[in-house]
Parts: sequence; structure tokens; C-alpha cells
Amino acid sequence: MKTAYYITLLFASIMLFGCSTKDNIKQTDKTYITYYVDANTGNDSNNGTTPDKAFASIEKINSLTLSAGTHVLLKSGTSYSGQLKPKGIGKPGNPIIISKYGGEDRPKINGEGKFKAAVHLYNMAYVELYDLEITNKGSERENGRRGLIVEAENCGETKHIILDNLFIHDVNGSLVKSKGGGSAILWCNHGDKYITTFDSLIIQNCHLKDCARNGINARGYTKRDNWHPSTNVIIRNNLLEGIPGDGIVPIGTDGALIEYNTMRDCPDILSHAEAAAGIWPWSADNTLIQFNEVSGHTAKWDGQGFDSDWNCINTTIQYNYSHDNYGGFLLICNKGNTINTPSNVGTKNTIVRYNVSVNDGIRPYPTERRGWFSPCMHISGPVENNYIQHNLFLFPEKESTDIDRTFIQMDNWGGPWANKTLVANNQMEFTEPYRMFYGESIQTYCVDNAFENNMMELKTSTEVPVWAKDQMDDYDADWKKKMIEVFFKDDEKMKSILNR
Repeated sequence: MKTAYYITLLFASIMLFGCSTKDNIKQTDKTYITYYVDANTGNDSNNGTTPDKAFASIEKINSLTLSAGTHVLLKSGTSYSGQLKPKGIGKPGNPIIISKYGGEDRPKINGEGKFKAAVHLYNMAYVELYDLEITNKGSERENGRRGLIVEAENCGETKHIILDNLFIHDVNGSLVKSKGGGSAILWCNHGDKYITTFDSLIIQNCHLKDCARNGINARGYTKRDNWHPSTNVIIRNNLLEGIPGDGIVPIGTDGALIEYNTMRDCPDILSHAEAAAGIWPWSADNTLIQFNEVSGHTAKWDGQGFDSDWNCINTTIQYNYSHDNYGGFLLICNKGNTINTPSNVGTKNTIVRYNVSVNDGIRPYPTERRGWFSPCMHISGPVENNYIQHNLFLFPEKESTDIDRTFIQMDNWGGPWANKTLVANNQMEFTEPYRMFYGESIQTYCVDNAFENNMMELKTSTEVPVWAKDQMDDYDADWKKKMIEVFFKDDEKMKSILNR
């Protein structure tokens, strides 16, 4: 399994340079300056180095240049209006830390909709944020509004940024992706003078609630003739609630690890023009998406739990639980009229295995694009080498006779159709007949799937194609035990179904 490989890469990285050109502080030098901030009893004329001489404002922190090892601690339960935009570069083993002191309640930073982000980390490296509450709600929605932005521009490789145990909520960004949208967390790396990427960016244990449009998304170098991916990106153990659009979308990365996240209760407030899904990479390679749960996605177009998208190579979607999503379990797609251009080399080698999908594809009204359209899986455009195997699909009876009852819908998106798709060793339990639409796809093979023949017409193959044999031989016999341990410990019905 790839998990150990990615984690080993992360912790084996020798972090020598941050987002700066030169620094005379040796790695062994330790500084232990701690600044305290207390909005209730502090004063910005204090020196800030003890709780009884605390600063009063985050603006005071913004005015300082923080050195390696500096701690900035905000008093538990206090509240600050404005934007936290600190400056400084930490060091390996001696990062800048921004957190809280004096109690369990997180201190609150409220951008009040007056800033693009309530917290903005700009050209910082070796910095860690813990235990903060962040909100950024204005009187009206605004394009590009975020809770937190991590940005690196024209400063080279930016290492070691950790966002941990943050509560980010009530960010009313735009609901329109083409106008900039909005999100709880955005990371972006860019620059023409110096190629700028992230290495070891970790977002974990955060609670993102009622943020629009998206949860965690990114900007980066995405064209293959200017390909500079961020590495060792880990997004794990986060809870996303009330996010109407895209949940977690790594962009311009190589080897991103997305695991143990939960996305649920997505409000149905996007327009019919907006496409969105739960967890998916875009222009990213070697992405591993595992042990995540996505439910209740209600986007009026797409609306799947998981997706392998545009210009992505070697995406693995495994050990995930998808249920009750309007648009289905899975999307694999690429736009045909841009294929083989610098922006799009295709979507290739998508592995979808050991997942459980229950009651997906239940959109209760027609879309404006294609009417009643909500297949369990949608495979569209020039996507190659798709392996869908050893998954469990449960299809309860749908509420209306109009709701789509398609297992896999294959079509084209402005160009070639899918090529080389293996659907093998899946367990499918239907309560009513479904259909499979192959269209003009090439080399679609369905092998050894378990289902009642009267429930779906499937062009069954007796032999595994040569190009799929290595993938078929790579099998985890304990995958159902792992799914029970993570998702279904207390669900006797699901345990019984998985153990059949």
C-alpha cells in the first residue's frame, strides 16, 4: 500500500531552505521568544513577552518580523477583529508557532468580510498554526473571500507549513467558481521570477463549517510545459460540514495524500451552472485518496463523492465510503478538445478499489444540462486505463421513478471517449433494474462482478485484458476488514453485507 511510502517521503525530507534567499541563523541556533496577546487586558505598548505584559492586537503582531523559534500565543477565549498577516521565516526544528494559551477555548480571529482572508500567511516557511478559530463573513458574498490563505510568491521552495486543529467557519465567498468562488482554506504558489512550490504542507484535524464555495482548494503550476508541482502535501482527519461546493481539491501537486477526512451535509444552494464534487485532484499526479467519507453532496451538476479529473496521472481512490450523494459515487473525466496541449496531457491510470458506495446517485430533480442525470459512476472524455475493482455498491430503491438508474454512464466531453476501462470483482446489490451505457468507449471490460443478472445487462468478459493483469494481481484480501474497522464498527447490517 502506498501510504507508508508517502509518509516516509514526508518525514525523510531534509528541510534546509525556506522561502528566503539567505539567512545567517544556524540550524542549531534556538530562539525562544514568546509573544502573548490578550485583547481584554493587553496593551500594544507592552513588550508582550509575559502574560501580564501582553500585547492587545493582532496588528501589533503583523508589525513584527518573527524569527525562528518565536511563539505567538493568543489568550484563550479572546476575539480579534481584522486580519492576522504575520511575517518571518522559521528554521528546521525551530519553526514559528502561532497558537493559544490560558484555556481550552480557541481565540477567534474575525475578518468581518473586510479582507480577502482573516489569516494570510505570505512567503512564510517553517510555520505552524494551532488551535485558532477563524471566520470571515461580510454583509454580502464576495469573490475570492477565504478564511485562511497560505501563499508563496517568487520565493523558491517553501517548506514545512502545518495547519492543525483550526475551526474555520462562516466564510461567505462567492458561489460562482468562474468569479473566484471562496473557501475555508486556499493554498497558492506562483511566480515567474522564481519557481515557487510548497514542500511538506500539512492540513490536519481542522473543522471547516458553513464556508462557501469550497472547503480546501489550491492554485499552482498546472501546465505540463511549466510543470512545478508541490510535494508532500498531506490533508488528513478534517471535518467539512455545510460546504456546498468542492470539498478538498489538490491542484498542481505530486504525491498528495488525502486521508481520513469527512465531508457531509452539503447545502443545495449552488446554481445549475455550477459543477462541484467532494474530494478530487485537478492537474495533479500520484494522488492517494483513502479512508475518507463523503455524503450528502447536492451540487446540481456532478455532485459525486469522488473524482479523478483534468490532467491527472496515477490517481488512486481506495478504502473510501461514499453515500447519499446526489450525483453519484465517482467521476473520471477529461475535456477532449484540449487533449495533448500543454494544459492537458489527459487523465490516465485511475485506480478505484476497496470502496463502499451506498445510495449514491439520488438527485431528486432534473438538471438543466441533461435532465434526470445522476449515474453512480460517470466516465467522460479521453480518460485512459481506468481500474474499477473490488468495490461494494448498494442500491436501495429510489424515491421517484424519474431518478436516474444508471450504474456507469460513459460519454465524451468534446472529443475522444474513454479507452481501457476495467470493471472487475465488484459486488453490486440492486433492488431495481439498472443500466450500463458504454457509448463509443474503447476496450471496456467487465470481469467477475457479482450481481443478479436480471437487474442489469452487462457485457461480461471471460478474460482479463493484458494491460490489466498486473493491476488485477495487486489485491488486498483484508480490505473489507479495514473498511469495517474505520467506518462500520457499530453497523451490524453493513458488517454482515461486507462479510458475505
